[in-house]
Amino acid sequence: MASVDECREAMFELAARLAGNAEAQGRLDLDRTVACRLTDLGAAFHGRLTGGHLVDITDGDDPQAKIALSVKSDDFLALVRGDLDLARAVASGQMKVKANPFDLLKLRKLL
Repeated sequence: MASVDECREAMFELAARLAGNAEAQGRLDLDRTVACRLTDLGAAFHGRLTGGHLVDITDGDDPQAKIALSVKSDDFLALVRGDLDLARAVASGQMKVKANPFDLLKLRKLL
C-alpha cells in the first residue's frame, strides 16, 4: 500500500503530465471539479481541471466533484506512472470513475 505522501506527489505528477498534454492538444474546453479518492487509505485529494490544467490541488474530498476517481493507492500510482491503463482498470472494476460521459471523452484526450 502506498502512503498518502506518495499519492500526493503522484497527484502533482499527474497535473504536470496533463498540462503537457493540454499544450499538445491545444485549448480544451473543460472546467470541472475533480476528486481522487484513495479507498485503501481513507484519504482524498481534490482540485479543478480547467483548460486541460489540474490546479488548486489540495487534501480532502470534494463530495460534489463533477469528476471523481475512486481507486486503491497502488493502482493510482500505477496509473500515474503509465503502468495501468485507465480504460482497462475501469472495465475490470479496479477503478471507479463518476463523470459525465462527454467529460470523459474530453478528459481521455489529456491522458
